Amino acid sequence: MAGRLSFLDRYLAVWILAAMAAGLGLGRLVPGLGDALSKVTVTGVSLPIALGLLMMMYPVLAKVRYDHLGTVTRDRRLILPSLLLNWVVGPALMFALAWLFLPDLPAYRTGLIIVGLARCIAMVIIWNDLAGGHREAAAVLVALNSVFQVIAFSALGWFYLSVLPGRLGLEQTGLDVSVWEIGRSVLVFLGIPLAAGYLTRRIGEKTKGRAWYESTLIPRIGPFALYGLLFTVVVLFALQGDALTSRPLDVVRIASPLLVYFALMWAGSMALGRAVGLDHPRATTLAFTAAGNNFELAIAVAVATFGASSGQALAGVVGPLIEVPVLIGLVHVALYARRYFTTPAHPAPQEDPAHA
Repeated sequence: MAGRLSFLDRYLAVWILAAMAAGLGLGRLVPGLGDALSKVTVTGVSLPIALGLLMMMYPVLAKVRYDHLGTVTRDRRLILPSLLLNWVVGPALMFALAWLFLPDLPAYRTGLIIVGLARCIAMVIIWNDLAGGHREAAAVLVALNSVFQVIAFSALGWFYLSVLPGRLGLEQTGLDVSVWEIGRSVLVFLGIPLAAGYLTRRIGEKTKGRAWYESTLIPRIGPFALYGLLFTVVVLFALQGDALTSRPLDVVRIASPLLVYFALMWAGSMALGRAVGLDHPRATTLAFTAAGNNFELAIAVAVATFGASSGQALAGVVGPLIEVPVLIGLVHVALYARRYFTTPAHPAPQEDPAHA
């Protein structure tokens, strides 16, 4: 396996760690860098982060074979478990872990609950691709999560921050976020790269043919997904370098439930996928779309509701800083787990991401 990967793919964990260190160093050594990076925003998220996310998602969405999406939408063994994991299990698990680990820190607890409500629509695309997941399935599940996010986020926020704590005799919190704010986030972070990827494939195949598109264009634009990922990691850590290094104990407190959350959601989803008979690519997609979270939306909501310097906002920021190294580790676990899945007699057509 390792011998077939590109140099960048093979040592991706090293590049991620280097990007994290570079971001922390820049945040500490360059006065005012974090403030400068955060001044210009898109839907409440720093413009450099937004650009990095768009650059990261576009090449992966350009690889999707959109004429194969129909077979995914009819796969109830994939769609129904995904909805259950994302909109029932995930928010409930984060709520329980936040109260279990942070009963004395209401701001951080609220921030984590918001992270749990924001299901992933961006970075999960690249984790799925690196782990050999099913690209078409990922596109469908991400789009489905986006629709549910616009419809359900505010209602779930009200339920988990106000109604359920009240029923349990716990402290209640309000959450003021409009459907338009959520829809705008979805439009920017999914709609733009999805439209660009779709148009690239349609125009490329129409003018040059699928063989040229797959063998020539995709290898040229493919590496930009990882460049975008590394750029995003550097900016994320640069933005919060001072807070992370000056409040390390708080970061550890926030990170503890997140580590448990990612491990339980990913492993449980992978096991469920295997139990219902999914092949490895689709089970992998199920696991990563269930374990990942939409930190762009979570941070934007926390900042808009509680302020940029609030504990809720810090908890939202720590989310992706923990998620990135954990999920890159789970990429390797997913690749190793291939041996525990039987190969279907007629697997869905998909190119090997190692050669993309």
